[in-house]
Amino acid sequence: MTPVRAAVVDHGAGNLVSVRAALEAAGAVVTIASRPSGLAGVSLIVVPGVGASRPAMARLRRSGLDDAIRASLDDGAWYLGICLGLQLLFERSEEDGAELLGLLGGTVRPIVGAPRLPHIGWNAIERRRRHSLLEGIPDGAAAYFVHSFVGVPDDPSVVLAQTEHGGRFPSVVASGRLLGTQFHPERSGSRGLRLLANAVALAGA
Repeated sequence: MTPVRAAVVDHGAGNLVSVRAALEAAGAVVTIASRPSGLAGVSLIVVPGVGASRPAMARLRRSGLDDAIRASLDDGAWYLGICLGLQLLFERSEEDGAELLGLLGGTVRPIVGAPRLPHIGWNAIERRRRHSLLEGIPDGAAAYFVHSFVGVPDDPSVVLAQTEHGGRFPSVVASGRLLGTQFHPERSGSRGLRLLANAVALAGA
């Protein structure tokens, strides 16, 4: 069986080494993409990240990676966004007014009712519906978060799991070949590694 080719997008604010190592442990052949040519022929695009939306989008646009991501998706690639990479899927951000990739309808907003921000540490992911991305991951499994903002989709059916921090927010989303986690699977132990392996399997199916 041919290994899945994955590209981890470098937009200047991602935990590239850990994400790459976790994807390789799941059997993918992984490259780091800092220019459009790095996405050629890949089956899985992984957009990690911490920090703010505006500088991340500015770097994606400067490098042409924003259009390259769209072109790869049109060619059949899967997208997995991690933390900021999930937020970039949406249309706009209230954090800094940034216009995002616009692949999912919705807005990035502060966590409603949060007792403190940023939300840092381990918290439970509560399953909303079944999906292959969460195969083998029990309802209520703990995952590691570092963020103050969350993607709020226009269509609530794209939410696979939610997490409570004051209010509840979407912590895993999926729409077709678009996947995202608000937590960091590469820092979430065996359950996070299983999620990355599930994403690789989906891209290779």
